[in-house]
Amino acid sequence: MPLSQTADRADIRLNEHPQRRQLNREAHLRAPQHLAAGMRASYLAYLHRHVSRERENWLYRELAAQLQLSCPALDDGQFLLKTDFGSIRWERHGEFSALTVIADDAEPQAFAEPALQALPADWLAWLPGNVLVAAHAVLMTPAVLPLLVEDLSAQHFGGNELVGAEIGDGAGRAYTDLRIHDDGFSRYVLVDYYMGRHQAGRMLQRVLELETYRMLALLALPVARTIAPELAKVDEELAELTGAMSSAGADSEAQQLHRLTELAGAVENALSRTDHRLSASQAYYDIARNRIAELRERRIQGLQPFQQFVERRLAPAMDTCRAVAMRQRELAERVNRATALLRTRVDIRRERQNQALLASMERRAAMQLRLQQAVEGLSIAAITYYATGLLAYLFKGAKAAGLRLNPEVATAVAVPALALLIALGLHRMRKSLHRDEGDPAVR
Repeated sequence: MPLSQTADRADIRLNEHPQRRQLNREAHLRAPQHLAAGMRASYLAYLHRHVSRERENWLYRELAAQLQLSCPALDDGQFLLKTDFGSIRWERHGEFSALTVIADDAEPQAFAEPALQALPADWLAWLPGNVLVAAHAVLMTPAVLPLLVEDLSAQHFGGNELVGAEIGDGAGRAYTDLRIHDDGFSRYVLVDYYMGRHQAGRMLQRVLELETYRMLALLALPVARTIAPELAKVDEELAELTGAMSSAGADSEAQQLHRLTELAGAVENALSRTDHRLSASQAYYDIARNRIAELRERRIQGLQPFQQFVERRLAPAMDTCRAVAMRQRELAERVNRATALLRTRVDIRRERQNQALLASMERRAAMQLRLQQAVEGLSIAAITYYATGLLAYLFKGAKAAGLRLNPEVATAVAVPALALLIALGLHRMRKSLHRDEGDPAVR
């Protein structure tokens, strides 16, 4: 076929993997929005542990209906709705959901009228609880940025100490105090020097995700602080038990094994309650550090950059969580080793008892055999006695019938032969019984 004809064909069909297109869409999900200087944004991140996906889908379809807009598809766990005032974006993640509202027009007092106020008040009341992060952000131009950091803090952050840095290799700046203000929201100011709409959207997304994953990572800290006293108590009791094991007698081993079993149950219970949270905190911490790296910070003189602030305050908390998680697993292993050691001692003691019992049973069997042999000799004598009596009657009858036979002599001669036959018969019967029972000693 000529090459030109091959190029013109449009009916090529590929035998695709059933998930190819879905996997390809993953690379384009949750793409940052394009932002221009002057925009305001409000951001909420809430845990949805008690909220089903169907419930959230209904909630955002209801929002579109109240705004008299058509609802886009919600199959991918995200929602982007263009509105007259800007845009609304919802994303459902593994443990939390995020809602971002962007308003196109910035007010002179950027945080006085946040973008979230554009949503219906009754709909906002339906939002699930467990809000972990609530933030307002504004994207400014350098022209409206105060010259002094102190003035910026006084104007937008209530005079609090700021954290900030140049971001995007100097293309913009980001400021925040990482505090929750009286309205329940934290605040961010982004300054666009030459970021452009796309990079500004990426930087805002990374800053908000940094705050979200920082808080998610810190969820494990109260859990670690709560479980630490329990682990200390288990550790102390385990040390006491292992110290007493060397001098423990047979009477106390069962009680010690019971206590070790209770300790193992307590440690496993603590693991089941906290292991997921402690493991997730490390994953969230890694994501937060990745978001810091993606900001590509440069220090602003006199301010802590995001990396320094977060690492200084988050790293010790994560070290605590990591130490508690490691201590839990080490305790579980130590309890298992102590339990296995004590069980081994108990098993060895039982094995010795079983051996002694078997030896005793063997002695009893030997005694029974000797007794049986003695009884067998008596049985031969008794059977011979009764059989001899019967033969005596037989010989006497024969003499009375006319046979020339001395009954006494015949009886005396028959006694040895009769005893031998009875002994042989009993021996063959005993041998047959042992063969039927599978005794290997019987040939």
